[in-house]
Amino acid sequence: MNDINSNSTLRAGAAKSDITTDIEGTLIKDPLYAKALVLDDGKTKMVIITMDVTAIGGRRISQRMLDDVGEEFLPRLRDRIQNELKIPACNVLVNASHTHPPGRLLCDDKQQIERTFDAVSRAIKNMTDVKIGSGIGYEDKITMNRTLRLKNGKHWTIRHSNPCPPDEEVVGVGPIDPQIGVIRIDRLDGTPLALVYNFACHPLFGDTKGAVTANFPGVASKVIEDNLGNGVMALFLQGAAGDIIDVTFKDFNTPRDVEPLGMKLGLSTLKVFRDIQTKDAKISVNSATIQLPRRADIPASIKSLQIEQDRLLQSLRFTSLNFKGFLPLYVKYVLNSEYPLDYSYRYLQNGKNGVDDFASMDLINKKNIDKYLKNIYAMEKLTRIQDDIATLEKHKNINDEAGEPTISAEVQGIKIGDCVIITSSAEVLAEVGLNVKKASPYEHTFMAAYSNGYMHYGAPASYYGKEGYEVTECLLAPEWQKIYEKKVVEIIETL
Repeated sequence: MNDINSNSTLRAGAAKSDITTDIEGTLIKDPLYAKALVLDDGKTKMVIITMDVTAIGGRRISQRMLDDVGEEFLPRLRDRIQNELKIPACNVLVNASHTHPPGRLLCDDKQQIERTFDAVSRAIKNMTDVKIGSGIGYEDKITMNRTLRLKNGKHWTIRHSNPCPPDEEVVGVGPIDPQIGVIRIDRLDGTPLALVYNFACHPLFGDTKGAVTANFPGVASKVIEDNLGNGVMALFLQGAAGDIIDVTFKDFNTPRDVEPLGMKLGLSTLKVFRDIQTKDAKISVNSATIQLPRRADIPASIKSLQIEQDRLLQSLRFTSLNFKGFLPLYVKYVLNSEYPLDYSYRYLQNGKNGVDDFASMDLINKKNIDKYLKNIYAMEKLTRIQDDIATLEKHKNINDEAGEPTISAEVQGIKIGDCVIITSSAEVLAEVGLNVKKASPYEHTFMAAYSNGYMHYGAPASYYGKEGYEVTECLLAPEWQKIYEKKVVEIIETL
């Protein structure tokens, strides 16, 4: 498989630290890790750090909704790595898996830096000569795009904070990226040292009891490590998952279980891993800071939603039934729309006698049932509108308090052999990630969102005005996409 006598110039080391919360009484399903992979080709030294956290530095920008990792974590960690380990700060990639908390996930701020730095330090001490290869696998059975396409041209996002739209209003679903990007790192004797796997998923709710968990990417990593043995370490690199959910996300018929999802992802990753041939490789890193414009359309968006809210509230007038009266009538008319109130012979007998009492009552009941159903649909839409207005107001406050028209964002490009990794600190949506891959001349291009910072969602410009949740949660003006994608192309050209 590999020529163990070959003189490889590439060296690698891997290590991990447990960063799970130390708060007494916290229910913990499985530990959270900061994993570090250090690479050195004799000319360039770099480190990839993957963390089982929701966001890298999202505390202030989320107004403490994503409270675990503060904004000072990344610069302090990078400074310490540069000063003590002599790896340039700009050559450090830190990615969040985006597992979501039932409460606090991590150890305290000081320990987060200490333990993550310790993983990098131990990885350097463990370095050995290696060869590297990359490949692409596929897994399209566990995820879907959560933002549904409606007949009216709008978007409706599947969330637990609002109902799903009526089936008859839905005409399609959005794109996903089913690719699993895999980087295989072997020792010179052919045994695997580590692998990095990149996949777009959104590990939201991982345990029905509210326990801390690394969610199904954590399960997948354990599946990979247990299967390969030899102390191999699997590092999960989150992808363009802003509008992605797992297919069982809103299943109310069975208890939530992330094990099957993680098993499928882990086994699909192993399948491509085993086919990758490793070889000598060089690495290169480049990064740039860009200014992305903050959106200024939030007041207009709120006004539009308020107009729709007023229209729906007005539509609730002249309702005769309450739920107690509606439900038995609805069941009767669903069971038999032709003869709902009584047996068919009663209707036939009335017709024979020239009496239309049942038919007249049916007209009244059907009108009241239809009105009540329309009220239910109005309530469901009002539920979403209320949440959207509150979210938009929150994000307007965030942008206003910043006092600046732009947000600084780092774009980092890493080339490892024949593979390229491109980062974004936004929760970029699937379409943006697919655009990045399409624009790259490299067959193996991986999109690492949730990296080196956090700034909420990064939605395509064409999605604005369509009322999807990811745009509602977005701090950026639609022009951000063109600026970002242009810089990505420039970065790739330099690698």
